[in-house]
Amino acid sequence: MNPTRYLITKSTQILKFVGFLATYIVAESVFEIAGQYIKDPLSARHLLGLALVLIAGALALIGWRYGKQLAANNPRHFGRRHPTAKRIAQLLWIFILMTAIQILWQWLIANHVLTTPSNQQAVEAAEVKMPMWNIFFGGILAPIFEELIFRGIFMNYFFNKDNRLNNLLAVIVSGSLFGFAHEMSFDLTWIMYSALGCCLSFAYMHFRDIRYSIALHMMNNLIP
Repeated sequence: MNPTRYLITKSTQILKFVGFLATYIVAESVFEIAGQYIKDPLSARHLLGLALVLIAGALALIGWRYGKQLAANNPRHFGRRHPTAKRIAQLLWIFILMTAIQILWQWLIANHVLTTPSNQQAVEAAEVKMPMWNIFFGGILAPIFEELIFRGIFMNYFFNKDNRLNNLLAVIVSGSLFGFAHEMSFDLTWIMYSALGCCLSFAYMHFRDIRYSIALHMMNNLIP
């Protein structure tokens, strides 16, 4: 590929990635706005209905794009890997590592080294207003969206060569970007989010099946 064509391709991919991320944010924002109208049930129902339609459309679009992307170029042979006892055990070990990171994080907050992230405060506030809907969104829908975008789309757009260095960079950069999406400052809180993101990126790269990183993300969000 000549330099001009390469730049055009990568610029287009960047725009597409930002577009998919914006689509997710818009759908999520309408869902959050519905919680602001909890004292007006009729408006809340209308906004919630609109949010669910947007979420369904956004999920269908991103999932379709991920499938088309793999069909066009899939050097790592991502696909469906049948769960085995070994793979499940490996997934649980990654989850244990993520749990250890969470425990360390909570210890740092309890000892006033860190404060509760603003992202987590917003999640907890939303759960108070619409508990079941927000648990469903945060525990089920958000992991699917975020894995498709930060792992499936991002890693295959920008790190699509199957070699050790490229795979390592894919895990680190995807995890770091995931951290930045949850914490806008490059501080210890960002490092914690990025560490969790790297665990999810590693799971996707290791199992070569996005269902495993989605399952891991759901476990991380739901079990606590």
